[in-house]
Parts: sequence; structure tokens; C-alpha cells
Amino acid sequence: MAFAASAHAQTAEPAPATPASTTLAPVVITGNPLGNADVAAPTTVLGGDALVLRRASTIGETLNGLPGVSSTYFGPNASRPVIRGLDSERVKVMGNGGASLDASTLSYDHAVPIDPLVVDRIEVLRGPAALLYGGNAIGGAVNTIDNRIPKQPVEGVSGSAEARVGGAENERGGGALVEAGNGKFALHADVFGRDTDDLRVPTYRPVEGGDVLDETKRVRNSASRSKGGAVGGSLFFDQGYAGLSVDTYDSKYGVVAEPDVTIKMKRDHVGFAGELRDLGVVKALRAQVNHTDYEHQEIEGSGEVGTTFKTKGNELRLEAEHAPLGPFRGVVGLQAEDVDFSALGEEAFVPSTHTRKQALFALEELSWAGGTLQGGVRADHVTVESEGDADGADPKFGPPAKRSFSLASASLSNVYKFDKAWSMTGALSYTERAPTSFELYANGVHAATGTYERGDPNLGAEKGTNLDVALAWKDGRNHLRMGAYATHFSRFISLDATGDTIDIVEDGQTESFPEYQFRAVRARLYGFELEGGHRLLDGAWTLDANGKVDMTRGKNLDSGEALPRIAPLRATLGLDAGYALWTARAELDAAARQTKVPSTDRETAGYGLVNLSLSRRFTFGPADGNDGVAFLKVTNVGDKLAYSASSIDTIRGLAPLAGRAVKAGVRVNF
Repeated sequence: MAFAASAHAQTAEPAPATPASTTLAPVVITGNPLGNADVAAPTTVLGGDALVLRRASTIGETLNGLPGVSSTYFGPNASRPVIRGLDSERVKVMGNGGASLDASTLSYDHAVPIDPLVVDRIEVLRGPAALLYGGNAIGGAVNTIDNRIPKQPVEGVSGSAEARVGGAENERGGGALVEAGNGKFALHADVFGRDTDDLRVPTYRPVEGGDVLDETKRVRNSASRSKGGAVGGSLFFDQGYAGLSVDTYDSKYGVVAEPDVTIKMKRDHVGFAGELRDLGVVKALRAQVNHTDYEHQEIEGSGEVGTTFKTKGNELRLEAEHAPLGPFRGVVGLQAEDVDFSALGEEAFVPSTHTRKQALFALEELSWAGGTLQGGVRADHVTVESEGDADGADPKFGPPAKRSFSLASASLSNVYKFDKAWSMTGALSYTERAPTSFELYANGVHAATGTYERGDPNLGAEKGTNLDVALAWKDGRNHLRMGAYATHFSRFISLDATGDTIDIVEDGQTESFPEYQFRAVRARLYGFELEGGHRLLDGAWTLDANGKVDMTRGKNLDSGEALPRIAPLRATLGLDAGYALWTARAELDAAARQTKVPSTDRETAGYGLVNLSLSRRFTFGPADGNDGVAFLKVTNVGDKLAYSASSIDTIRGLAPLAGRAVKAGVRVNF
């Protein structure tokens, strides 16, 4: 069942209209440590049947099309979320509030090692979340939530299983989980697996490096295989809980940009979470510790390992929510990360680095005549060290180097409820982000993008100010939210073409690559988001109309050109019909032509895609809680050729969006 958290935290799709269904109002977790029912930040919650129907192979494609959210779309296997035109290091992808320490922000062909099959719920916070999560969330945050560490007592045995087949990628996938407990101890175990073939698309002629290739109906080298699982448990006591989990993720997928290269990725993770409540002046003390061991190998067609990326990191997070102090409620906390990164091999364009982060933050809330006012501050210290050249005979990155950054962030927001239906929100924030290791020290050919990238070891911190306002109305199934935002960067770290080319000589042959340099520029982004739904028919049959429209504009104020890879004006219009246990949906997903691009990019044609789905809920067996949903969906009914404007230009001509496809699946809960 799909659900909405509040007027400010809308679900992506309406709940099935069945007599037995109940609209829940869960509390948003991401960026909301005080557990408020209404939050100022624009947040989308995706769970239940809505998540089952939207699941894709990647987090990016699962969320693509939500208000303000697009994706990097490097083919079907590597896709990170883009929020309001910002991606890479500016969007923090998390698991249960902990950082996903991987290499996905380094390159567009690097996937996020989180499979949507085992995720119960996803929360997307649009706009700066840096106060609680650091400068890496200057554009927003995506939090995938599972129950690998149970946070509530479990009685008896329960679980779920899901199977999916078909689609343009010919998916064969499934996952299962089981949980057991006696009220004092809870155990969780899950497993998943997925296999796909090369993505099927409308007939097109791929474009590679300006050359037009032979006509085809498949995206080359886009097949994949992934598997993984987890075991976790929690011990519950009168004042809280403590839990531990171990999980693994293993994936192998083709790189669309290089027809004979595959990526083999493995991530092992150990997590701890716990909470103590009612400690006098401390209302709740929450702790989270994560250790991640990540390896990513790029394997040539000969079987030789070309480049190996490794990340090993630890994260600690402590939050203390204090008891009310007069009219004030609040939380203070600290966060620390320690990450070792190495890149070894022929295509390594960044040196091995060591990054350390420490932060203190505080958030306080006050109820007043004008609503609920919330303010907070954060102080970070970040150190990025480069080991320099691993081989002195082949100088590339220079001698070892070290940069340190002291950063500050602050925010002020307010929620005002006119009445039960209408509310208004506003948020003003200032955020600083330290440059990453690759923005500082990159120097070499980036094979995935076909460019030569240079970092700038003298870069200063990125600095941005954001204003977000919204008006929302909700009355039962009917709802409307109108929001606008603007972000000004006095220093925005941009990867720009220099106009020069770099010649690389290998095996007696010379190949030229356009040079791109990380630079600090002034920039501005602004846009709006409109989303809503209205019940047209309420009876034995129900009919709901819903939709969203969003737009983002980005400009490099130094050059006067548009920022790259910004999604155009987009709209989604849908009709949902329900009868008894059946729900059907018809949807038009449209995007305008993107003409606002820098000189180093190309315009992208608009499109209109029609999608259909049919689902049925059911129960089985004698016990309560034995239920499920079966679905059938047809995507891109007209088999229209379409391209993503937010994907990088060098891959856009190789990987169109999926063609017409049929996918079926079933999920059961017991």
C-alpha cells in the first residue's frame, strides 16, 4: 500500500483504492531527527505498492520522474539520482541514514551498491540536507530504508518475497526476507538476485565519438548480474535497543561506453545501531557505526583487470535529543568519517587518497504564533590527502599533498499551518562543501567520458545559499503542493572544457582527448515543482487524477552558459482507477526539448511516453497478514525513441531510454 507522510511529504503514486486499504501517515526519518509530523523540507516518500511498481535495477531509475528528481542514466546499470540539477557529490545516497561509501560519485559508469529489491522505503529530501549530513548533501539526500537492524520488537515469524520477470532488460529477479522475534530479540535475514540482458530500445543508430554506428535495437554491453543478502539482529530492553547487521552486495555489469569492458563490484558492510531513551535531561541518545569494504574492478575483454578501485571506510554518528528546555526542543550530534581510497591500473585518473571528516551539529525547534520555527548550525573539518605517484618512474599526480578545510553550514525553516488543510513552509540555508579527492587531484584520461580530466589542488570550499518556499493543501485523497526554490553559489566547483586537447601515445599510436578542468565559478539554479491529485469518483469504483510538473534552470554566471545535464521542463499526468482489489493506472510521462545547454553539450529532443499498469491485491491462508500484490505493467507503449538530457553527452547517443516492454511480478507478505 502506498502512503503519504504529510502535505509536505507526498508519495509518488496514490494508494490502491480498496475497501481494506488504510492511508497511513508515517513520520519522515530523513532530515527529521525530532520526528515531526510536518517538515519544512520538500520530501517524497516511496513505499508499499508504489515502490513495488517503480522498482528498477538502480536507485537512480527507481526515483527518476519524482518531483525534482532525474538521473545520470549511464545506461540501465549505473544511474545516480539527480536532485534539482545537482548530482555526484552534491547528492548524498544513504542506507538507513548511513553513508554509502563507494566509488559511484567518481564516475558516471560506477553504480551505487544498493539494490532496490531489498529496500522497504525510500525517502528523497529535495534541497540542502547539509545541516545533518554534511556538505555532500548540499543538493539533497536519498535515504534507502530497510529493517536489517530491527528498531521495533518483533513477535513471531513474518516475512515477504518478491519475484519479477520481463521488461526491456528481460529482468529475472527476486528477493526474500524473514524476520523472527520474541519481543526481546529480533532476527532479520534477506537475500536477493537479479539477471538482465542487453537493454531493448526502439530502433536507433548509436553515436560514438561523433561516428554513427550500425542500426540496432539493443544497447550494447548493458547486461548485468547482481546478488547479495544480509543477516541482522537486535536486542530490546526497557530503555531502547542495540542491533548489528552484516550485508554483502556483488554485481557484474557491462559498461555501455566501452563494448568489451565489464565492471565487477563487491561491497561488504557491517553496521551497528542503537538507542537509549529517558536518560533524564537526554530524552534519547542514538548511535550508528558503519564499516564498509568496497572493491570495483574494470575488466577488459581479454580478461585482464585494467583498473581496480578500492574504498575502505568507517563512519560514526551520535545524536542526543534533549528534553524540552522551556519552549525549545532540540538535538545535538557529532559525525565522523575516515575513508581510504585507491585507484590502481592503466585507467586510474586519480591518486590513492585518505579523507577524514569530523563534524558537530545542533538543531533547535520553537513553536510560536507563526508556526514551528527550526534553526540549526553545523561545523565540519575535512582533510584530503593524496599519496601522489605510486610509481616514481611514471609521474602523473606529483608528490604527496594535503588539503584541510574548516566548513560551516546553517539553516532556518518554518512550517505554518493555516488550518487542517492548508500550510506554508519556507527554508533558508547556507552550506559549504569541501572539494573531493578527484576535484583536487585528478589528472588523466577518464575512459568512461572520453575526456582528460584535471583537478585543481588549490580549490577552495564550495559555498551556496538556498531559499525554498511552498504552499500545500491536503483534504483526504485530494492534495496540491506548489513550491519554488533558488540556489546561488558564490563558489561552484564545475568541470568545464578548456578548449585544449591532450594527446596520449600508447603502443605507438596517438589518441587525442578534450581537456576538462575542475574550476570554481559562480552559479545559480532555480525552479519550481507542482504536484497534486484529485479524486474524481468515489464509490464502488474510484477514479483519481494526479500529476506533477517540474522545471530546473542552471547557469554558470562566469561564462553566461547553462550548466550541463539539467533535466528540461517535465510533466507526468496519470489516472488511477480502482475497483475492489484491482487498481489500474494510465500515465503520460513527458519532457520538453532541452535547448539550454553549454557549448560543450548538445540539445536533447523532447518526448512523451505512455505507461500502463494493472495490479491486484490478494490474501491467502488462514492467518492475518498473509497478503500480497500481483502486477503487470507496459512501459513506453508507443515504443518511442527518447534520450535523457541529464545523462552525459558522450553516453547519451549510445543509450536511449528503454523501448516498449512488458513486466510482471508478485510480492507476498506473511
